Amino acid sequence: MTKSLLARQAPLADTAYQLTVLTQAEAAGAQLPAFAHRLRESGLLPLQPTKLGVMQINVGKMCNQVCKHCHVDAGPDRTEIMTRETMQLCLDALAQTAIPVVDLTGGAPEMNPDFRWLVEQISALGRQIIVRCNLTIIVANPKYHDLPAFFARHRVRVVSSLPHFAAGRTDAQRGDGVFGRSIRALKMLNEVGYGVEGSGLTLDLVYNPAGAFMPGSQVGLEREFKQRLGREHGVVFNNLLTITNLPVSRFLEYLLESGNYESYMQKLVAAYNPVAAANVMCRSTLSIGWDGQLYDCDFNQMLELPVASPVRHIRDFHETTLAGRAIVINQHCYGCTAGAGSSCGGTTT
Repeated sequence: MTKSLLARQAPLADTAYQLTVLTQAEAAGAQLPAFAHRLRESGLLPLQPTKLGVMQINVGKMCNQVCKHCHVDAGPDRTEIMTRETMQLCLDALAQTAIPVVDLTGGAPEMNPDFRWLVEQISALGRQIIVRCNLTIIVANPKYHDLPAFFARHRVRVVSSLPHFAAGRTDAQRGDGVFGRSIRALKMLNEVGYGVEGSGLTLDLVYNPAGAFMPGSQVGLEREFKQRLGREHGVVFNNLLTITNLPVSRFLEYLLESGNYESYMQKLVAAYNPVAAANVMCRSTLSIGWDGQLYDCDFNQMLELPVASPVRHIRDFHETTLAGRAIVINQHCYGCTAGAGSSCGGTTT
């Protein structure tokens, strides 16, 4: 049972649903994958990029936490780390473009020894910087205690995961004591102006469901988070982003072990939204792996599904060539197109 389910999740041997591959498969009478059928019905096959607005860089898989829902499978034992040489290639590519936003992620991106250098270089190029901070890294070690001030100096937008405003719910997903440390970190960010009205320093929180279900209303959850965190902890923030858990890595393992894979996928398929499909983040985002390999999104990166383009490494970056590619799809893509849609920036509709 488990093997067959994993086979359905695994990528094609060719690793990419390029338009030519789809056409050849149809000519031979082969059945297209279900997600491709839905895109065709929506007039979106092949799925192609729009204007490139975000360069998302994974600077390494090392993390001080081991979260149950982590699609990166990050943790303290991971050794994959982006070198300064590869970072420079990213900067060189960025300088050739007008891409306005650079999204730094991990792991805990701050654990990369060249993280601050990279932030400084991107800041010098005048681009907006997003850092996916897990919060606890700020209080984990004295050498990270000045991160809030560093972020503020470079006007970094901080985006941080907080599964729930209740300690038990957060700790169950992210580890014992994580909620308390996260609250301490949030207060440190508030102290330098993050989340404070009029400061210009943006602090967003991310909500992922703790089980095999889709998130509720982003607007409703944001209101509840702000009320509870403000009243009980004196914490303020700007926006709550709800993200659907995709059947990838640790969350996929959870679904399989708990016997929830089939029912969860059925929920995602039934909730397919063509408007959300038209606005998926992979159409405006380029994802760069720790080793410089290129992907359509962070999820494809973790599934080792590289871009369907002659340009597959950041050293060979060519914006026009990449713009002509067909985006690689698989069944996990239903997670981004269900309901109000899901992206690194929250809902898409």
